[in-house]
Amino acid sequence: MQSLSQRILQANTLLAPYAVPHQGVAGRVIVEADDETRFPFQRDRDRIIHTQAFRRLQGKTQVFVVGEYDHVRTRLTHTMEVAQISRDIARTLRLNEDLAEAIALAHDLGHPPFGHAGEQALNVWMTKHGGHFEHNEQSLRIVTVLEEHSPLAEGLNLNREILDGLQKHTTPFDIPPGKLPPMHSLEAQLVNLADEIAYTGHDCDDGMKAKLFSLEQIREVPLASLALKNAEERKTSLRGALIHLLVSDLYSASDEAIQTGNIATFADVQCNSTSLICFSSAMKKSIGELRTFLWKHLYLHPQVQTKNDEGQQIILALCDQFEKSPLAKITALQTKTGSTLPEAVKDYVAGMTDAFAEKKSM
Repeated sequence: MQSLSQRILQANTLLAPYAVPHQGVAGRVIVEADDETRFPFQRDRDRIIHTQAFRRLQGKTQVFVVGEYDHVRTRLTHTMEVAQISRDIARTLRLNEDLAEAIALAHDLGHPPFGHAGEQALNVWMTKHGGHFEHNEQSLRIVTVLEEHSPLAEGLNLNREILDGLQKHTTPFDIPPGKLPPMHSLEAQLVNLADEIAYTGHDCDDGMKAKLFSLEQIREVPLASLALKNAEERKTSLRGALIHLLVSDLYSASDEAIQTGNIATFADVQCNSTSLICFSSAMKKSIGELRTFLWKHLYLHPQVQTKNDEGQQIILALCDQFEKSPLAKITALQTKTGSTLPEAVKDYVAGMTDAFAEKKSM
């Protein structure tokens, strides 16, 4: 069998010159000996999927509260879809699949129970205590502080390229459109859009299955109408047809951006101030129209909002309760991290599944 270094060199020949090479470029905070068989980002992927935080994603809300319907996405299944789309995009664009997959698998580790409603509630509570809560920052905190891999290093000691990808992970849920900051690797950029592609597709799917809107209603949206036409011709689902349209547009728009930017090396990517993995202007407009539809018919639907409101009240009540009477786990967490009591409460509550939060609130 070839040595690890030989295999890495061979694998690098398949990458574009501006991709992150398989050995990485920034390394880990604490230097470790190489694994005998796995590439560095493969080791990171494995560390991520074996964390408690990753396993808890199966009990966390994506849009619909977990347990309400059997077949809607949870935070875990959403994460798996993002990872799959990320790998496909990376392979097609000759970027580093292992790095993209690792960023994708870790990108939502910091999400609290009850989805974005839970995130808003935690942010409100932390603001009262002089802080704030943002799930991307919490994802980074999980892999660098809260989870453990070895007593030799704090957190999981992941490669810095993954930490960079988590710091720069943003979606339209997080900041206004058009305000995306530049990212240091194309792999981080593609995960950002793979996330948007995944939830655009599966939220349409879940909304129709929950009967919050009909096929006739969503057909009025131009992008959905085109996807449905393609789905009928290809005998596929609306979700699959939407993903195909979005990914195809991303390929052509990104190729054009890379060529226009004269990107020839990874250093060129680092110096570039714009996102090179992108949609076309026309597709951005079409996605915006579809998202407007989803906000009206799904995210702000009374059935969803009622559950969101209930989840927010549970989180706020738990935070107040634990601040007045901290559990032993919370005080131990505070000691371990050297944080304030409110931050330890936040860490504990953010890590809960929906069901555990409901149980603790009774």
